[in-house]
Amino acid sequence: MPGRERRSDAVANRDRIVEAARAELSESNGAAADLKLHRVAKATGVGQGTLYRHFPTREHLLAEVYRYELTQLVDAVAPLLAGHPPLEALIAWLDRLVEYARVKRGVMAAIEASAWQDLYAGQHHRLDEALETLLQRGKAVGQVRDEVDAADVILLLGALSRVPEAEWDTRVPKIVAVIVDGLRPR
Repeated sequence: MPGRERRSDAVANRDRIVEAARAELSESNGAAADLKLHRVAKATGVGQGTLYRHFPTREHLLAEVYRYELTQLVDAVAPLLAGHPPLEALIAWLDRLVEYARVKRGVMAAIEASAWQDLYAGQHHRLDEALETLLQRGKAVGQVRDEVDAADVILLLGALSRVPEAEWDTRVPKIVAVIVDGLRPR
């Protein structure tokens, strides 16, 4: 059926566009202002019309990158827990979260405040649930303090938003290490 092929091609195009935008953002350390839509279209091998059909504005594309990154982060929990002891899984997940935070910071700055609030309100619970799953598994085996919950960790991770970009690579690993040390039972 020709209609189905077009739909699968459209989905493939959309996925390639999001992946190219993610790559562009990674190269620019999450600087959404540096995201050039014509370069994204060129990198995916689609015309600008196709890109704009899927994402009418830069903001739409950035929001989809945010959703994609969040989904990848949430979906990583089960495999990490399957392959590692709970605290190691949590540390590996936090490393991914740090990279996500870097992209999110650039995306957040580029998306209009009202659109960002709508996007975040519809998605943040997934991140909280993923983190809570990791913490609960750590608590069950005595690797994480019983009194800590996802909200505590999210508040601590909020410090990442205050780290200047020039200091990110040196300061963020230390902050995450301090958070992890604080999660361990005394």
